[in-house]
Amino acid sequence: MELEKLRIFLAVAECRSFSLGAKRLYISHSTTSRAVAALEEELGVKLLRRDNRVLGLTAAGEQLREEAEGLLKQAERAAERVRAAGDGSAGTARPCDAEGSRL
Repeated sequence: MELEKLRIFLAVAECRSFSLGAKRLYISHSTTSRAVAALEEELGVKLLRRDNRVLGLTAAGEQLREEAEGLLKQAERAAERVRAAGDGSAGTARPCDAEGSRL
């Protein structure tokens, strides 16, 4: 799963609308629709109930909403830590052997 697709899904889930989710993220409605459809295909489940103009989450959609919120927060924390560590000092990476295992 790509983080950007999760961001798009969350916007749609929170707004209960593809159009409003797209506006929130400053992207097109079709981009939003394709991202959610791609997630549904990748996961093999329906994430949204599409009743008239009101969207609801399926049980799988609700689960993904909860998981995606945590993943995106974790990704942001990781980015903040990397930025903070970007002071020019070298890390202590260990080399790998021929099979790719750390030495």
